[in-house]
Amino acid sequence: MESFDVIVIGAGSGLNIVDAAASQGLKVALVENGPMGGTCLNRGCIPSKMLIHSADVAETIRNAEKFGVKSRISSVNFKGIVSRVSRFVDNDSREIEASIRATRNITLFKEKGKFSGKKTLNVGNKTITADKIFIFAGTRPAIPPVKGIETSGYITSTEALRLQKLPKTLTIIGGGYIAAELAHFFGAMGSKVTILERGSTLVPSEDSEIAKAFTEAYGKKFNVLLGHSAESVSKAKGKFAVAATNGKTRRIVVSDQLLVAAGRTPNADILDVEKAGVKVNKEGFIVANDYLETTADGVWAGGDIAGKYQFKHSANLESQYIYHNAFNPKAKRKVDYSAMPHAIFSSPQIAGVGLKEQDLKKGSYAAGRYSYKDTGMGAALQDETGFAKILIEKKTGKILGCHIIGPDASTLIHEVVVAMKSGHGTIDNITRAVHVHPALSEVVQRAANSL
Repeated sequence: MESFDVIVIGAGSGLNIVDAAASQGLKVALVENGPMGGTCLNRGCIPSKMLIHSADVAETIRNAEKFGVKSRISSVNFKGIVSRVSRFVDNDSREIEASIRATRNITLFKEKGKFSGKKTLNVGNKTITADKIFIFAGTRPAIPPVKGIETSGYITSTEALRLQKLPKTLTIIGGGYIAAELAHFFGAMGSKVTILERGSTLVPSEDSEIAKAFTEAYGKKFNVLLGHSAESVSKAKGKFAVAATNGKTRRIVVSDQLLVAAGRTPNADILDVEKAGVKVNKEGFIVANDYLETTADGVWAGGDIAGKYQFKHSANLESQYIYHNAFNPKAKRKVDYSAMPHAIFSSPQIAGVGLKEQDLKKGSYAAGRYSYKDTGMGAALQDETGFAKILIEKKTGKILGCHIIGPDASTLIHEVVVAMKSGHGTIDNITRAVHVHPALSEVVQRAANSL
């Protein structure tokens, strides 16, 4: 058995802890059987946003005539687009690995690890242990129990981001943020997309007004089947056939490719964490307290596998707190998740922070709303659907949340994030600020002024 000061499982945000511990001269083991950089770099945020930019460019060209510019797309080099992104991602991952291997006090175990006991991990044919263990092992695509799906040859977001051939027709099972982003990408590239969503709206975890507006926008671009569940999947002569039902009627959706985007499932089961005394909840996420300590002494968990928030930026935040708490036990700090923002890089974009309107008690809050089209820049963009909505506490003016749908929503949300985190966190932080006219940020300013 080989002993270390620190073991880190997962080379995503766990790398922050690896770097910090190694810089302090500690003996560090990094366990990661996949490429360095984790989900975000290899099969998530980075490749998806690079691909989506190509989709944004294509969509701009298609909409150019609205602005008096006649243009057309003569062809799309789909394989070239995907290959460029894959090369970038793979090169970045290789550079990270080379840097890790060049650091003397870091040992990389590029194999699967499983707990065999308290603070003990089997990695390949070796057993390792450490006083402090940090689990950042992430999640994987969840596959619903649909008849025939396992043998159909479906793809998940992992394979979709490296697909070499553009499907003429694509069926997506699921209507969350991954489905929304990939529908935009493939649709803009030229695929005819069908989305099967069990609920009454797409992106159901968003503010209900935002979700409704988004569903209406996507209904104009794609074949959106709400209230439909996949019943069975079959494949014949290169075509996928998905039988879907809404409880009353049954229809068959045929396509060249099938993408399953039905959520994520934590990797705690793969690690056998319970053998280390680490408990999981009913969804399989590791149970961690406000300090991200697990139920096993000397073991912390962060990122997607801890199930607090499934964002890269929240995982990075957690890694900072975890490292501090692990090495400063007498001065532990609870993780501050306040004003945690998120964005969906679809078309239209969505961004949000704080509470949603459906979570608030009637009469206790006020909502300020303003449409893009009623601002100078919104009119210039000819945006007819976008709006910003700010929610405040009636008595104090404290900002409770903000939700935006429309161009650059992922950027506009940050004014509200800063206002919520700084000073007294009230709406005055926005209304008292001078905004450039006619910048798009006026949609946030005017939503605030309407309160």
